[in-house]
Amino acid sequence: MPPTTEQPIVRRDVPLRRSLLLRLLAVSVLVSVCSVAATAWLAVRTTAVAIREERGQALADDTRIYDRLLGYAARHPRWDGVGPTVRALARETGHRIVITGDGRRIADSEPAPDLPYRPPDKATAVIDPLAVSPDLLPDSASDRIDPRAVGPFRLSEDERTRLRGAARRQAECLRTVLGQEMTVAEAPSGRPRVESGASRVPESPLCASTTLDSRTPTEARALSALTVLVNTCLSRRHAAAVKLTLDDHGTPRIEPLPAPRSQPLPAPPSGSPQEPPSGPRDGGNADGPLVASCLASGRAQQLGPYVAPTAALYVTSPGRSATTFFDLSAGNRARIAGGAVLVLLVTVTATTLAGLRLVRPLRALTEAARRMAEGEPGARVAVTGNDELGRLTSAFNAMSRRRDQLEAVRKDMVSDVAHELRTPLSNIRGWLEGAQDGVVPQGDLLVSSLLEEALHLQHLIDDLRDLSAADAGELRLNLAEVDIADLLAHTATAHHAAAENAGVTLRAETPGDRVAVEADQVRLHQAVGNLVANALRHTPSGGAVSLRARRAGDEVLIEVADTGSGIAAEDLPHVFDRFWRADKSRSRRTGGSGLGLSIVRKLVQAHGGTVSASSTLGEGSVFTIRLPRAPLPPAAEGTGGRVTDRPAAR
Repeated sequence: MPPTTEQPIVRRDVPLRRSLLLRLLAVSVLVSVCSVAATAWLAVRTTAVAIREERGQALADDTRIYDRLLGYAARHPRWDGVGPTVRALARETGHRIVITGDGRRIADSEPAPDLPYRPPDKATAVIDPLAVSPDLLPDSASDRIDPRAVGPFRLSEDERTRLRGAARRQAECLRTVLGQEMTVAEAPSGRPRVESGASRVPESPLCASTTLDSRTPTEARALSALTVLVNTCLSRRHAAAVKLTLDDHGTPRIEPLPAPRSQPLPAPPSGSPQEPPSGPRDGGNADGPLVASCLASGRAQQLGPYVAPTAALYVTSPGRSATTFFDLSAGNRARIAGGAVLVLLVTVTATTLAGLRLVRPLRALTEAARRMAEGEPGARVAVTGNDELGRLTSAFNAMSRRRDQLEAVRKDMVSDVAHELRTPLSNIRGWLEGAQDGVVPQGDLLVSSLLEEALHLQHLIDDLRDLSAADAGELRLNLAEVDIADLLAHTATAHHAAAENAGVTLRAETPGDRVAVEADQVRLHQAVGNLVANALRHTPSGGAVSLRARRAGDEVLIEVADTGSGIAAEDLPHVFDRFWRADKSRSRRTGGSGLGLSIVRKLVQAHGGTVSASSTLGEGSVFTIRLPRAPLPPAAEGTGGRVTDRPAAR
C-alpha cells in the first residue's frame, strides 16, 4: 500500500486588523453609539416627568407598606402570622417585601428555599411601633409611639359592647338636640367616641354619659401601672410626681394643673435671693421636656411586651420597570420619528454590508460541501482572506484533502486484502484441481499443503479481526502484573525452533533485578512475538536476534534487535502501516501478511504505551516498546488480574 502524505495545517493567529470579530465589534459599536445617542437625546426631553412620578410612586409604596406592617407590629406581640399580610402587600404594590430580625428571615413575599437571602446594605426602614420613622410617617406622634400600640389599654369585649351602646345613645341624643349628623368612631384601644362633621362636638348637659366619661377597669389598671412607671422615672431625676389621664382617643397624657389662685405672693425677705416659685410638677410646667421624656419612656416600657420585636424591612422591585410618560407633542413626535429612522438606516446599512461580507465565502463553502457530498473528489474553495472565514476555508480544504487521502487508503486496503486472500485461495484451488485431474496424488502431501495454506488464510483473518477490534475500541485486556523477564524467556522458547531452522541465534537478555508492568500477558506476548517473527524473517543465516528489557524512569523498555538487512531511513515512518512492505516483490510466504507490525502498534497503544523503530541499512534494526510502569491497585492484588475495556488508540 503506498504511503499517505498529509500536508500539515499551519496555525497562525489572525492579525488584529484582519479579525472578523474586531470588524463585527466595530459595526456593533457604531450601531450602539447611534442608538445610545438617539435614546439619550429622547430620554433627556421626555422622561423627566417619568422620573418624578416613579420616585413619588416608590415613596408612596414604601410608606404604605411600612404603615401597614407597623400597624401589624403594634397589634401583635410576635411576627408569626405576618406572612399573609406581606404577600397581600406584595401583590398590591408589585414589590418584593422581606422582613428580617435576629439574623433570620421572618417573612418573604417571594421565598427561594434553596437560595439564602442576601439583603441590601441598607434596610428600607426599621419596623418598631415604639420608634416610628418620621421620614416615612412625618405626622407621627411627638413621642414616636404608634397610636395603634395600646397594649394593656385594649378593652375587653364586654367593655367595648357596653361603651359602644352608650356612644350610640349619646350620638342619637346629640343628633336630636343639635340637629347634626353624628357618627361613632372607635379608637385603637376599642373605646368609642362621638364625632360630627365639625372639628369638635359641642357639649350638651342633656346628652352627657357617665359611662363614656368614666374609665373602665382595664383602663384604670393600665393607667395606674403607667403612672407608677412615669413617677419612678421622675423621682430618679428628683422631680415631682404627676397624675395621668386619658384623652378622647384613649391615649395617656398628663392631667392639667388646676388654675392658680389669685393671691399675692409674699415678698421675700430683704437680701434673700430671688427664686422663682416652684410648683408641685416639674417646676410648674406639666408639659415640660422632663415629664414628656418620662412619659414616653414609661409608655415604651409598658407597651414593650405587647408589640412585635424590632425588625428590618427590605422593599425591592425585581421585575418592575419604570413607566415612561411621553409628551406626545408635535415636536416630540417628529424627533422620535427622525431618531427611529436614523437608527434604522444605520442598522440596516451596517448589517447589510457585514452580511454580504459573511455570505459570499459561506455560500462557496456550502457549494463545495454539496459537491463533496455528491462524491466529487478534490472539492476546494479559494481562500480569499486571512481572517476567521479564511481559516475556516483552509480547514475545509485540508479536510477535503484528508478525505481524498483516506478514500485512496481505503481503496488500497480493499485491494490489498483481496490480494492477500487471493494468494492462499488460489493455492488451495490449484492443489484441489491438480488432485481432481490426477496430477497431484491424493495423500499426506496434499493434505499437508492444503493445511499449510489454510493456516496462512486463518492467520490473515485473525490479524484482520484483531485490527478491527482495536479500531472499534473493543479490544479487551485482562490486566495483571507481568514479569518482563519471564515474558521474554517464554517468547524466546516459543520461537527457538523457527530460529534454528533459519540459522539465527535467538537470545533473551534479562536484567538482574525484577522488572514488572501491568499488562495483558497474552496480548503483550503476541506483540513481542510479532516483533521476533519479523526480525527472524529479515535476518540472514548466521545472524542474531536479541530480546532486552530495562527501566527508563517511569517506563519499561522492551527491545527486539536484529542483525538483518535493515530498513532505509525513508521507509522507517511506514513500517507500522498495514500491508506495507519495503520490498514490494516479496510474497506472503516470505514476507508475511504486512499486518504484524500494525497489530503490534495497536496492542502497545491499548496498554498506554508506544512502539518505535530505528535501523541502519545493512546492519540491522531495533524495535522498542515503551510501557508505563504502573503497579496494580490494592484491590487487584492477589485476584489474578482484572478486565478492562481500555480501547486501542485509533
